Amino acid sequence: MTDREILSLFRSGSREQAFAELVERYSEALYRHVRPMVGSHEDTDDLLQEVFIKVWKGLPSFREESGLFTWMWRIATNEALSFLRKAAVRSALRFESLDERAERLVDSDPWFDGDEAQRKLAKAVAALPEKQRAVFCMRYFEELSFEQIADITGTTVGALKASYHFASEKIRKNVVLED
Repeated sequence: MTDREILSLFRSGSREQAFAELVERYSEALYRHVRPMVGSHEDTDDLLQEVFIKVWKGLPSFREESGLFTWMWRIATNEALSFLRKAAVRSALRFESLDERAERLVDSDPWFDGDEAQRKLAKAVAALPEKQRAVFCMRYFEELSFEQIADITGTTVGALKASYHFASEKIRKNVVLED
């Protein structure tokens, strides 16, 4: 079922069926989008529930000025960034650095099943500032174009390229330093 068909179904009164179609179509992709940013399976599941609640509440006023994909990714990205800001405050209250938080997050995740190189990458990504982490994840893991990321984040392509460059440099340094 296409996004247009889902929206038509929603607007014709079959709201629950349309929403079930949305969840079926996008939950796995949204999980892959949010998980590298927040680092934990449980936190990702919690955030996805929040994302779908916001999607449910926002669908009646969705104006189709952007695609459904872009709109949902923007909600997911904003939820992930909000989560990261709160996590940074909690870490600061525990006097924990971003690197320590990243290390704890990756090492304590029972769902992480990567090899040592993937573990180093996950830790380096988790240690990035929130916006750089979001841009890096969307570009590197999801292979979105800078134009797509600009639509999702409302940021210029030039600023995104700079953020991605700085994130990549930090990751290279972190991964090399750990060897």
